[in-house]
Amino acid sequence: MTIDTASITILQQAADKLATGFAHLPQHQTQYDEDRTLQVLLEVAERMWDNYPYPHPQYAGQMLKPPHPVARMAYQLAQWINPNNHALDGGKASSAMEKEAVAKIAHMYGWSEYLGHLTSGGTFANLEALWVANQSHPGKMIVGSKQAHYTHSRICSALQISYLAVEVDDYARMDMVALEEMLKSQDVGTVVVTMGTTGVGSVDPLPQIVQLQKRYGFRIHIDSAYGGYYKLARNLAANASHAYEVMHLADSIVVDPHKHGLQPYGCGCVLFKDPQVGRFYQHDSPYTYFSSDELHLGEISLECSRAGAAAVALWATMELLPLTIGGEFAKDLESCRNAAMDLYTRLQADQRFVTPLEPELDIVMWVPKAPTTSAMSILAQRTFEMAEANELHLATFSFPSALVKQAYPQVVIDSDMTVCMRSCLMKPEHEQWLDRIWAILDQVQQQL
Repeated sequence: MTIDTASITILQQAADKLATGFAHLPQHQTQYDEDRTLQVLLEVAERMWDNYPYPHPQYAGQMLKPPHPVARMAYQLAQWINPNNHALDGGKASSAMEKEAVAKIAHMYGWSEYLGHLTSGGTFANLEALWVANQSHPGKMIVGSKQAHYTHSRICSALQISYLAVEVDDYARMDMVALEEMLKSQDVGTVVVTMGTTGVGSVDPLPQIVQLQKRYGFRIHIDSAYGGYYKLARNLAANASHAYEVMHLADSIVVDPHKHGLQPYGCGCVLFKDPQVGRFYQHDSPYTYFSSDELHLGEISLECSRAGAAAVALWATMELLPLTIGGEFAKDLESCRNAAMDLYTRLQADQRFVTPLEPELDIVMWVPKAPTTSAMSILAQRTFEMAEANELHLATFSFPSALVKQAYPQVVIDSDMTVCMRSCLMKPEHEQWLDRIWAILDQVQQQL
């Protein structure tokens, strides 16, 4: 069965345990219309059929990784309390869990001293990182690669910070020559390094950027919202592996537990190497922070109310699956990487396809061959639609045609961008499902 229902029995036992902690209070029961509630929930269940089947391995399109059952159950368990991790008087236990969970993520990157917290997602985590960057280097420009997430330019626009995009090399990584030229000609305060672009999964060359930092004195912010957990994987190629080895040299890091961290939406995390950046957050809220002299998470966050349930779910997941190299969590990441390389190898060996880039993490991109880039785009769109009709859900991505021609010199470029197929193999089960996925792709290709 695609939808896990066995966990409901486990959740019932945990809920009963939770109830015993409040048994000393006078009897009280929330009143609601149970029959009508059931009817509404059954309607909700039916409406949800219209979503893509995210938990199933035949969903191999966007970055939609199902939360682990323990995360779902812990989140639901916390909802009976509904903690708010802004202040300790709204989420005492869940705030402690957040601090413990964030400490483990920081330790994964080699940091024992840091400032960090969870956020509602990667966008807000990156917003805080760029806000702090601007507070540290006021008025200076922020730059990122042309394959960096669009959120950086949009955030900088909202914060009224100058932003420029750096050209990428043939591997869709930030081009070092172009970056240095920009550093020479512009007043750059922060370089955004993407560790796993959301388009093709490319990893910017962090070791070389660190060397440039020594000469030009900018801050390094790592956006590893998608790829940050691959710090634990042992089966990466040299470029990515070397980049992950020096992540501890960054000034700030963003990672999304609701991507590879097996969490429900929304759960992001932002970390700063220098705890002193907390001074930028200083504010006074006597009606919020009066209950304890301990640090309230709202004192180091731009967000106010945040779901404490997200912290509870993350804490429970890391208790079950520790962030250790060689552990179960890390091995599942390696399985995702293996699945991506398996699909890439099959595509590369098949004369019907063009594979512009070798995957660095678990995103695979390809396009059916055609005489022109516009014709390739048409075939990619048809592939997407026909695969979906066969219950294989993929994704599309617009990629620079010049980079497509690098992989397929015979093609005539008649469009700036080429629509390519894109698959995020983020489920460890994908490694065992590649034969079936490939069979559907082959069938679709024969029908084009």
